Amino acid sequence: MSSQTILAAIAAVLLLTAGGVAAYDLGYLSEDEYERTTVTVVDDPSCETLATVDVRVSDTFEKRYTGLSDTASLGSNEGMLFVHDSEGQRAYVMRDMAFPIDIVFADANGTITAIHHATLEPNASEGQLTRYEGTGKYVLEVPYEYTSDHGIEVGDEIRIESEE
Repeated sequence: MSSQTILAAIAAVLLLTAGGVAAYDLGYLSEDEYERTTVTVVDDPSCETLATVDVRVSDTFEKRYTGLSDTASLGSNEGMLFVHDSEGQRAYVMRDMAFPIDIVFADANGTITAIHHATLEPNASEGQLTRYEGTGKYVLEVPYEYTSDHGIEVGDEIRIESEE
């Protein structure tokens, strides 16, 4: 191989690398900023596993505000786990959602305190959106009717892989 060919190849690699860095810095490329974990839902009192969900962890204000709004769809065992600093009264809305979901509230111990089947509200303004309320430190969002299909009820427990 001639030295000109080698220099041309090196120049091409450097240009491609610089272009990739510039595209990333300008926001044309994005990186999945969410940690991922597994949530297992178990029956109370039998401790039988009812479901296992692969989730993205939403643990900052910005991630909790956006939620699943930038998501086109969920797989059958996919979801998002919202983690708050402490247990409290929460309200979630279906802002800019592309699909309906189930919203599951769980206290600091993982006990499910409320389940909502949230439908789309395509023409609702921010103030008109239904507020799905519950008490919890954790909020699990899964595909619509997932809780019904898996026999998940208030009183059952979520177990988070990283916290077991």
